[in-house]
Amino acid sequence: MNNILISDSELEQKKIAIHFSNRGGDVTYHGPGQLVAYPIIELYNKDIHWFVRTLLEVVSEILSAHGLKSEFKEGQPGIWVNRKKIASIGIAIRRWIAYHGIALNVNNDLTPFQWINPCGHPEEEMTSMAKELGSISDLGTIQNEFENIFKKRFGFETLPRTRHPSWLRLRIGYSKNAERIGTILNELNLNTVCQSACCPNIAECFKRGTATFMILGNHCTRACRFCAVAKGPPEPVDESEPERVAMAIKLMGLSYAIITSVTRDDLPDGGSKQFVDTINAIRQSSPETGIEILIPDFLGSTDALYQVCKARPDILNHNLETVPRLYPSVRPQAEFHRSLDVLKYAAGQGIKVKSGLMLGLGETETEIYDSLVELHKTGCDILTLGQYLSPSKNHLTVKKYIKPEEFDSWKSIAHQIGFKQVASAPLVRSSYKADELFKRYNSVGSKSINSMK
Repeated sequence: MNNILISDSELEQKKIAIHFSNRGGDVTYHGPGQLVAYPIIELYNKDIHWFVRTLLEVVSEILSAHGLKSEFKEGQPGIWVNRKKIASIGIAIRRWIAYHGIALNVNNDLTPFQWINPCGHPEEEMTSMAKELGSISDLGTIQNEFENIFKKRFGFETLPRTRHPSWLRLRIGYSKNAERIGTILNELNLNTVCQSACCPNIAECFKRGTATFMILGNHCTRACRFCAVAKGPPEPVDESEPERVAMAIKLMGLSYAIITSVTRDDLPDGGSKQFVDTINAIRQSSPETGIEILIPDFLGSTDALYQVCKARPDILNHNLETVPRLYPSVRPQAEFHRSLDVLKYAAGQGIKVKSGLMLGLGETETEIYDSLVELHKTGCDILTLGQYLSPSKNHLTVKKYIKPEEFDSWKSIAHQIGFKQVASAPLVRSSYKADELFKRYNSVGSKSINSMK
């Protein structure tokens, strides 16, 4: 705080907010006209110096293309032009995943830098591309240059841009609450499926103050071709993780918590004990919080399922994901009827069960209907239906974009089949607004949530 040179009241008058983080770098300023890039990259080479150097090279190449010569200072990450700082870098790494980045002053107002000691250096003078060039640089142009050079430097193939239908485009804005949630998760070293699975609703859910915790690491032992969660050798089970999840839930003030995991076929119990320990830790610290668990199939182990059911979660969710015919291409290590058996077993233990399917993978209407009928026979009363979106060129492609009115139709059909609660819309995911679904299920039972679109 010693390097902020004006009072809180003055900052408030100027409509500038202060946000605290544990990423180091002391104090800096972000505002309109800056190019701010936070690449989320897994550093397989575990070389932070390489990542920093390459990121700086990306910005340096942009500056060079506009006739500006980059200067560097030993021990001070950033870029200077004519002895004035033009780009600042701040790196945060968790489990070898980078989630912070760089800010380049393009045509932003430099006045706010006079109200701080940038990066804790009172002698630092800031500049921008517009100031050095004597003309306004178009931020959109600089952004495109950054994307192209970034892909080249980091070895990412440039992919043709595809436009989603209008009903799948989201407006993403800044949220102080979202930043608070991100800070809690980072400080407690917790994974979320929101981040790991590239969920399109992450901004909205973080803004609402919710998140879906993902336990047992962030590397899955299966190779489902629809899922963005990283594949590879899993981490050792972290015995302190359940307590950290419980702590996060208490800090976030959640009245309803959702816990999922990567699939851990390498563990004798499939990770069921970690679910039980997490449920117990939440019950201990936040006894009024509702708990929904989204579990893998535990390879069909009734012992594992028994232990999880004995912990009495409020909802047990296990997604079918798709129709039986597509399992070999979508979920090659799973079995449709084994997933049905998981849900049937849990329902037989008196647990409320929930499941969901993705649409748009090439399934027929008959296959969807037959799958819903089979699903309801297990005792499943709560259903989610959403649009499949491909995370990358290495995943399955979207075969069809389902229109909102088609999802409305499937909602009606699902109710006719007998489901008590149905969330059916393009952006619905298994844990999207799950707290609302749970409350409605308990209060009115037979009515659907019409706002889940």
